[in-house]
Amino acid sequence: QVQLVESGGGSVQAGGSLRLSCARTGSNFASACMAWFRQTPGKEREGVGSADRDGIINYADSVKGRFTISREYAKNTLYLEMNNLKPEDTATYYCAAINVYAGPCELAASGYNQWGQGTQVTVSS
Repeated sequence: QVQLVESGGGSVQAGGSLRLSCARTGSNFASACMAWFRQTPGKEREGVGSADRDGIINYADSVKGRFTISREYAKNTLYLEMNNLKPEDTATYYCAAINVYAGPCELAASGYNQWGQGTQVTVSS
């Protein structure tokens, strides 16, 4: 069974950086799409960015120019490089995947059926 496990979260001051990793195990087949989401208590889960098998990466407007998503296919790992962090970036960050997908990878949570348990990111002002 496929498992997604996030790591790399922590506490950082505004302007700092963190690198999140998502290890995907339990399958010999790469997913069609992988993505990062984030969520704060009482709020809707928000798409951060997605990566497909062709190197196409989409970002939410709120993180463009600050966050970078990459996939290391040989290690079945998804990364999220976060720079110039802001207090509003504070959230639990989740990675997600879907095995089969046609078209661009979306940033809606409903488009994914494999999820990690999340890693906490806290940014102080």
